[in-house]
Amino acid sequence: MDRGPVAVMAPLLTLLLLLSRCAAATQYGEGRWEEGEGEWRPEEEEEGKGGRLFVLDRLEKVVESEGGQVRVVRGQPWPPASCREGLMHIGFITMEPKTLFVPQYLDSSVTLFVQRGEVKVGYIYEDELVERKLKMGDVLHIDAGSTFYMVNTGKGQRLQIICSIDASDSLGFGPPYQAFFLGGTGGPTSVLAGFNPKTLAIAFNATYDELARVLLAQTRGPIVYYTTETESGGKEERGQGDGHDVQDRGARCREAGAWRPGGRGEEHECGNDARPAWSWRKLVNRFIGLGGAGASGRVATEANKKDKKKGGASEPYNLYDNEPEFRNTYGWTVAVDKHNYEPLDHSDIGVYLVNLTAGSMLAPHVNPRATEYGVVLGGEGMVQVVFPNGSLAMSAVVRAGDVFWIPRYFPFCQVASRGGPFEFFGFTTSARRNRPQFLVGATSVLRAMLGPELAAGFGAREEDFRELVRAQEEAVILPSFPATRKEERGKGKGRREREPLVIEQVA
Repeated sequence: MDRGPVAVMAPLLTLLLLLSRCAAATQYGEGRWEEGEGEWRPEEEEEGKGGRLFVLDRLEKVVESEGGQVRVVRGQPWPPASCREGLMHIGFITMEPKTLFVPQYLDSSVTLFVQRGEVKVGYIYEDELVERKLKMGDVLHIDAGSTFYMVNTGKGQRLQIICSIDASDSLGFGPPYQAFFLGGTGGPTSVLAGFNPKTLAIAFNATYDELARVLLAQTRGPIVYYTTETESGGKEERGQGDGHDVQDRGARCREAGAWRPGGRGEEHECGNDARPAWSWRKLVNRFIGLGGAGASGRVATEANKKDKKKGGASEPYNLYDNEPEFRNTYGWTVAVDKHNYEPLDHSDIGVYLVNLTAGSMLAPHVNPRATEYGVVLGGEGMVQVVFPNGSLAMSAVVRAGDVFWIPRYFPFCQVASRGGPFEFFGFTTSARRNRPQFLVGATSVLRAMLGPELAAGFGAREEDFRELVRAQEEAVILPSFPATRKEERGKGKGRREREPLVIEQVA
């Protein structure tokens, strides 16, 4: 059956649906103000006006393991039929205490933000192993194709990480990203296991039995429970054996029965040459080029140990330890770009964190350089987004765990509820300084352009326009407005919690 017409119709129907939403949204811009007794008064605002067009609430489970899980919210391009350039997904990684996320590399670059807990991350940077210990608030970038692992080092504490996933790097089919695992058998399966056994035996300079003891060991998913030392003290586990750990190859073959794969190549003959005993870490190090046999291998290993912590890689950037970019009585903001943390330039993304006091507002503004993705860390607030035609696109209440996004150039604002502070964290699709253009407030574009031309553009008297624009003395984060009649009536009323929609997916 020819599926060509169906494939063409699907994006067209999506586009028509969006256009119908835009047309419907235009109605929101009409009749929002009613004339009273010599004064203009707004109609009562309704929660959810404009739907939840820019709230992303479809969670996909891409990893489900005994030690934790990974869930991903896919980003959306704007307009819907546009290319994937600058598109990103948001991932949520949860790891139980004493667990390991096994070594892997991804087809997408990721930027990690530690929301809660402590973690040790080991990753390859310029052909060397770099290990970083991260705490709450730390940001760390890992390039696409760079092998890495993570260990939950928090004592009895669950680890929670929010990460950006660069969709423009990915292969673009199936899951939101593709993971290539170095370790694991039967979920995940190591990419090494896909090679012909004879090829591996030659490549590792090892017997089939040595390969089988490592490559056929069973695992329980990508996130496994893990202790740093083995029962024997961990000497072999950590690849610290000395020259006495040498056995005759023939003796090792006789002891283990010389495992040979059936029907997958010629059997590997056992000789009497002396070879070092192999551990999992040694096999992986040999595979990714970190170690070698003989003196050169020992020199490389010592160099890696020496530069393990330093390396050429940047230290993680902590959002809570650094001074806010902006702070006033009503809240603060932190923005991190490539000038603060150079690795962000690799994927061309930025990071931000905003904290608003109860009832305060991050003033209406526009991002001229980037699309913005946000994750609510705590509290409750409202996100309002405006279409280019001047109509309301969305006015939605968001709570802890919700993900929202704002297309580039779209005006928007965030308002904290009166019940408490509102904190959200997120990523932008540009590593350059974003320089948001604020539309209201003491540092707004209206204040900067104040003059007869701007007043005439609004069709207003310059004196009246100047008085309006200068009435707000605060900048960026603005104080709350007096409670409306509806808010006063709604105090004390309960609300129904909304459960996110979860899509199961094979790990």
